[in-house]
Amino acid sequence: MIFAVSILLVAGLLAFVLLVRPQDVPDEAPESPIQHLEDRKAIIYDNLRDLNFEYRLGKLSEADYNKTKVVLQNELAHVLAAIDKIAGGAKAAPAPKPKTAKPEAALQPDPLVCPHCGAKFEKTMKFCGECGKAMSGVEA
Repeated sequence: MIFAVSILLVAGLLAFVLLVRPQDVPDEAPESPIQHLEDRKAIIYDNLRDLNFEYRLGKLSEADYNKTKVVLQNELAHVLAAIDKIAGGAKAAPAPKPKTAKPEAALQPDPLVCPHCGAKFEKTMKFCGECGKAMSGVEA
């Protein structure tokens, strides 16, 4: 008797699992076309922050730090360019800024000082070597 109930239970379980209709399965949420690039960008920013931390602890020489930082910044530039290329058509162009009476020199931030953390550098850079954020439109 127990054997017959076990066989019926297994047969019912197999029928339930194998006879699921495709329309009963919920659709997957569509993933953003740039999600993998956004994830890569976050990883690169984390790597830059970790690199800076290890350099400050003295685990890296200055030459290794600068070499690795440049490699990460170049990779980040490629990722940001790919994001702009893919998402560029989806975003609307920003509205033009109204003209003010201030002189042009007063509007330009110092290209050698990071506007986010205030770190100072000897040459212009695309990304801050301290916090890893963009240096506000400065081109190296």
